[in-house]
Amino acid sequence: MRSQQPPGGVQRSRLRAGAAAFTSLAALAATGLVAGPAVAAPSAGPCALPRTAAHHSLGLDSWNESYPRPTRALDAVMIFLSFPDSAPLTSPSELAADHFPGTARFFERASYGRFALRVHPQKTWTRMPQDSAAYAIRRDWSAEHRAAYLRDAIRAADGTVDFSRYDIVYLVADPDAPGVDSDATKVVNLERPLEADGTEIKRVVTVFERHPPDRNVLAHETGHVFDLPDLYHRPTDGKGDWDTHVGDWDVMGSQFGLAPDLFAWHKWKLGWLDRAQVACLRGRGTHVIGLEPVSAAPVAGGTVGTRLAVVRTGENSALAIEARSATGNDKDTCTEGVLVYRVRNQAASGEGPVEVVDTHPRTEACWERSVYPPLADAPLQEGESFTVPDTGVRVEVAERTKAGVWTVRITGPQPVR
Repeated sequence: MRSQQPPGGVQRSRLRAGAAAFTSLAALAATGLVAGPAVAAPSAGPCALPRTAAHHSLGLDSWNESYPRPTRALDAVMIFLSFPDSAPLTSPSELAADHFPGTARFFERASYGRFALRVHPQKTWTRMPQDSAAYAIRRDWSAEHRAAYLRDAIRAADGTVDFSRYDIVYLVADPDAPGVDSDATKVVNLERPLEADGTEIKRVVTVFERHPPDRNVLAHETGHVFDLPDLYHRPTDGKGDWDTHVGDWDVMGSQFGLAPDLFAWHKWKLGWLDRAQVACLRGRGTHVIGLEPVSAAPVAGGTVGTRLAVVRTGENSALAIEARSATGNDKDTCTEGVLVYRVRNQAASGEGPVEVVDTHPRTEACWERSVYPPLADAPLQEGESFTVPDTGVRVEVAERTKAGVWTVRITGPQPVR
């Protein structure tokens, strides 16, 4: 039993006595790209933050049409690049297998089967005109060298690849070439698109991973292709912890996370959840919600229940509440429970658009596996409650039903003292 903590801390309250009543009621989310045109999002509602000019804004009242929306099957070409200064030690098929079908399966599970990523790997190497060292490949790549690399790669592949057939381009470099830096893997958004086969190429995923690669790296980079932001914190001096914002809880925060499924807010933005699966909580009353785990597969017949509860906390901010359990993409999580996080639509990629609320600020968990143990135990467990600082919103977890649904009571906002 946890002892009571000061306001903002966790309280192991006597929620069990009311659990049956709760249950009966509850049974009912690189380089800049100029902002593109918007289309209205049919899933938007009063709890949907407006999209802003921030890079990869988490506003979702409209969709930036500069990005493909993954609500249909999309085709990706995977091109393998070799260099004159190095003979490849691996084959294209081996490198393709490093990422697929794993990445496609990640998105199939994350989207509840609403999205299919179809990859078309080339079978042979495409030879670049210059040595690998000539491109000065590194994480913070100069625009000049990066442009030369992309231009040469598209030109070299154009004779064998019909770019008009594909929605996504993966350029996979020979990992053993001396000038290749695995830390340079990223999505490059092009202010001036390249053109090939009568098609504008607006963004390219440049892959420089080792063989075998880092876990879930291509799922993370592909998320950027769909206008999702980086959720990690990059220290200005390159030192310190990168995972202080969201820890293990979303692949856009860490590709090594124990619970890498996308936040429900991201799934709402991408069109994998609609208003029927999002509980928009307004006013000062108390709401009882049954939350299905974000990573759980749909029940028989493809039905998805409530996966997200949202409380607007301002014009440009919201609290999101969702359940996380050891299933689907989250099967390796070390803790389960109800996760609370803040969303800000004006924060750009890498500047903290999402911050997980640590409901157990005095403890840590999973030291041997977690990317950031202070947030590994962030979810609320059965019988616990927490008042989110500066919001007056109180979240209480009554129980977890036999069907795996977390029964949650959300009260607020109340005046903050």
